[in-house]
Amino acid sequence: LWYGLLGFTITILGIFSLAGNFVVVWVFMNTKSLRSPANTLVVNLAFNDFLMMLVMFPPMVISCYWGTWALGATFCEIYGFWGNMCGCVSIYTMVWITLDRYNVIVKGMNGTPLTPKGAYLRNLISWVFSIVWCSLPFFGWNRYVPEGNMTACGTDYLTDDQFSKSYLYVYTTWVFFGPFVINVFSYFYIVQAVVTHERGMR
Repeated sequence: LWYGLLGFTITILGIFSLAGNFVVVWVFMNTKSLRSPANTLVVNLAFNDFLMMLVMFPPMVISCYWGTWALGATFCEIYGFWGNMCGCVSIYTMVWITLDRYNVIVKGMNGTPLTPKGAYLRNLISWVFSIVWCSLPFFGWNRYVPEGNMTACGTDYLTDDQFSKSYLYVYTTWVFFGPFVINVFSYFYIVQAVVTHERGMR
């Protein structure tokens, strides 16, 4: 029953995610007035989420049908890598979007405007850093294995080995805590600037 419910839920979410992100990319790329440097970051986020769901939701639905991972060890590693990489790209892209908002709202006229070249460079950095970082388990630093209820694959967080765990410690620092601190810092000052502006307007 639970596998059936999970498979049905993932199917619905996958279809909506694919359609929604495709529409975002299509509209932004085909509307000239929306092709700003800041929106290039948004398009990268939507494109990345589209790719993630395109590759990840069908295998999970198939595995839910069989009640276990059904696509072999090699594809399990590819699946785990793809999910890991797309997650990293999403997080880093959201950091760039946050920093751009901080630059526009907090620094205002004193900030350096984001250029098209700067936006493309930020997207490239997000992809290259994520691909390199998430490739490391293929070379022995941690590994990609079936996880949870065996319908998906991800990094190995159960092996009681300090070398394997060290990947997760560094990963948590660079992919979670670092971006989290940057976002909290930025939005604190963004909200503060908006409140100050509103108070001035009143």
